[in-house]
Amino acid sequence: MKFLQSLTALALWSFSTIATMSQAETVTMLHEENKPEQQALWDQFAREFEAQNPGVKIEMQYMENEQFKAKLPTLLQSDNRPNIFYSWGGGNFIDRAKYGVLDDITAKSATLKATLSEGSLSAFTYKQHIYGVPYTLAQVGFWYNKALFAKAGVKGDDIKTWDDFLNAVKKLKKAGVTPIALGAADKWPAHFYWTYLAMRTGGASTFNNAMAGDIDWDNPDYVQAGKLFEQLVALDPFQPGYAAATYGDASGKFGDREAAMHLMGDWEMTVQKDNSADKQGIPRDQLGFFNFPSVKGGKGSGSDTLGGVTGFAFSKDGGTDTAVKWMEYFLAKPQQMRLAKAGVIIPVAKGADDAVEDPFRQQIAANIANAQWHQVYLDQALGADIGGTINDFSAMLATGDIDAKGAVEMLQESWDMR
Repeated sequence: MKFLQSLTALALWSFSTIATMSQAETVTMLHEENKPEQQALWDQFAREFEAQNPGVKIEMQYMENEQFKAKLPTLLQSDNRPNIFYSWGGGNFIDRAKYGVLDDITAKSATLKATLSEGSLSAFTYKQHIYGVPYTLAQVGFWYNKALFAKAGVKGDDIKTWDDFLNAVKKLKKAGVTPIALGAADKWPAHFYWTYLAMRTGGASTFNNAMAGDIDWDNPDYVQAGKLFEQLVALDPFQPGYAAATYGDASGKFGDREAAMHLMGDWEMTVQKDNSADKQGIPRDQLGFFNFPSVKGGKGSGSDTLGGVTGFAFSKDGGTDTAVKWMEYFLAKPQQMRLAKAGVIIPVAKGADDAVEDPFRQQIAANIANAQWHQVYLDQALGADIGGTINDFSAMLATGDIDAKGAVEMLQESWDMR
């Protein structure tokens, strides 16, 4: 009798173990984030989630940036593709959603919609279907050296319009200060100027109509953007040799106090120090930041922002219930607040920006929250070919090798050939 009871108990234990094993699930998350403090928090979140969900394993997979970009297309077509992978939204994301490489999680997204800001989630939405989630935001704006501004009698807080900005450039030159650092050889830093000016002259309506094919990219608003850029270039505002300078070169010039301004993303607050000759850069109390100025008569708002929305996309069949549940936990307000408090992200969860302690990140978080339109960098949003064209003609505008009309003709031709 005891033997039968033992045999029955063993059978029940085995059945329970097999059932538990069959319910176990590993969620793989491929990323290229190399900041140790950020990785440590991610690992902590994963262990917490696993403790709350027995049988679930969160597997973080790191791949260096260039390797990530090179291998991802092949990986996504393989049987070893991750559930979730790092994404910057934009053209590549849209193409992958369009061609069935991504998993549509719209039906599972109620909690994510309630948690995340609408603008940030829209970057991972295609035709009203959700294929990914945002994680952090970035904004491009003018970083400036307060000491050099003071030398020229310029105040960053007074620069609100394009005319204000041009007048500040003139004052800086008169005071013997190089107004702006630019790495035109890398091209993408120059595209910030044309893109922001196009946002100010045309607003979201012109951009959306051009994207829909209802109007040409070769339109008066975008020609005007190029003409405004030409106004700036005519003042000779950039450092000597800017046409051959890389982003790192320009960042170093700014950090070495050899230029008063640098139009760049929020990473510049630390990168300018790393690229400076003395590795000290501009002290935080001498660093300032202001939004790209508005344009008189433009259709766009001066509060509209340009920047990044970094997040994660779900690969085909990767948006399992468990994977979505993991991202709900990963992006919940408490976790976003922990990351924000550590100074490693500008959060996307509603209300999490209260935890941002760095004054510059507070300002940028407020700017993005107040923006009617947050546009992802056009060289990413429009894909490699069209985005590359924008980078090309923006650099050419900066060096005077093309005019405003020729620039948008290049863009229209690239669009027509897509």
